[in-house]
Amino acid sequence: MKSPNEVSKRLRKQWERADTREQRLLQPEGWPIQLRLGKPSATELCEQLSKVLEHVQAWRAIETGTVIWQDFKYQSTENAVAIPMVWQLHTPSEWVSTMDDASIQLEYDKLGSIVKTAEPQFHSLLVRQRQFILEKTEAEISQAMQLALELEPGLAQGMPLRSISLVGIDSKFFERHRKLINALLDVRFKNAVNDQGLETFLDAAHDNDHWLLVVDLDGDLLPFQRQRVRDEELRSRPLPASHIIIVENEQCVHQLPTLSNTIAILGAGLNLSWMTNSWLGAKQLAYWGDIDTWGLKMLARAREHQSHLEPILMVESLYTSFCDQRATIEPSHAGETPPDSLNREETELYRRLVRAKRGRLEQEFIPKDLVYSAFERWLLGTN
Repeated sequence: MKSPNEVSKRLRKQWERADTREQRLLQPEGWPIQLRLGKPSATELCEQLSKVLEHVQAWRAIETGTVIWQDFKYQSTENAVAIPMVWQLHTPSEWVSTMDDASIQLEYDKLGSIVKTAEPQFHSLLVRQRQFILEKTEAEISQAMQLALELEPGLAQGMPLRSISLVGIDSKFFERHRKLINALLDVRFKNAVNDQGLETFLDAAHDNDHWLLVVDLDGDLLPFQRQRVRDEELRSRPLPASHIIIVENEQCVHQLPTLSNTIAILGAGLNLSWMTNSWLGAKQLAYWGDIDTWGLKMLARAREHQSHLEPILMVESLYTSFCDQRATIEPSHAGETPPDSLNREETELYRRLVRAKRGRLEQEFIPKDLVYSAFERWLLGTN
C-alpha cells in the first residue's frame, strides 16, 4: 500500500529527471498518468486493520486528480471493501500540486510564465536545463532568448563581445549569461558554439590572451620543439625561420612533417589579427585549414593580412576525392556569401560547400602521406 506521502515523494524524484520533466511538460499526449497504489493483503486487513483504515481514509481526503477505487471481498470481512487502487492525474499542474513542495511549485510557475513567450525551439532546453530557471530572473532569460534570436555567425566582425549592442543588453551581459547564451545558440545552430567557442562563432575578438602552439619543424630553430606563445608577442617578435605555416587547428600537429628552416603556428582559428605584423611579409608563408566555409573564411582573413601566403590542401579536387568517405556535416555556415578575399576557385568551392549536405572535410581526416607531400612540395617551391 502506498500512502499519499509516499507517492508525493516519488513524484518529486520524477521532477528531478530531465527526460520525465520534458515528457510530461511538453508532450500533451502523455496525459493522463496513472500511479498504482497497491492493495492490502488479507493478512494486513486482518492483523493491521487500523492501518488499512488510515490508508483508506487518507486517500478519501485527496482532492487533486482522480482516485480510482475497486471493491475486494476478503474472507475476514462480511462485505466487499473499497480499496484505492490508482491515482490518476490529468494535467502537469495536478502533477506538481501533488508533490506538495513549495519550491517546485514556484519553479513550475516561473517556467510556465517563461515558456509562454519563448520560441518553441527553446522549450526543451528550458525544461531540461533547470539551472537556468533556478539561477536567473524571468527578465534575464527573456532578454537572453531575444538576443539569441538576433545573433548570427560572424556578426561581431572582430569586435569584442562587450561591444555588441542588441535588444538593450549592457556591456557585461555576455559575461553574466554566457552559459545560457551558448546553450540557446547551440539550439539554433546545432551545437556550433559548443564546437567552435562563442568568440569564434560570432567572429568576436578574444578579451583574454590567446595562446598559440608554435612548433619547430626543423628541430634546431627554437629552444623547444613545441611551445606556447601569446598572439600579441608574435606581432613584434620574428620567428627564426624562412618558412612559416599557419594551421587552423592545433590537433593537426601530428600530421606535419619534418621540414628544414620551417616553423608552424597552430590553433589561431579566426583570431588572425596578429598576422598584420611586418616580419611575416618577408617569410615564405603557407596556410592550412579545414575545407569548410569557416576554414575558407579564415583563409580569406589570413590573406587580407598577408596577401602572399599560399593555401595548402584547400582545393575542390581534394574535397571531391574524400567527400563521400570522410566529409561530415558542417553545423553552421560562415555565411551564404563567399568572402571577398577568396580567389575564383576558392569562391566556387565555398558555394559548393554551402549547398553540400556534408560540406566539411576536416584537416585530421586527410591522409598523412598527402599532407607530407603537399608541404614538401611547398618547401621546394614546386606546388
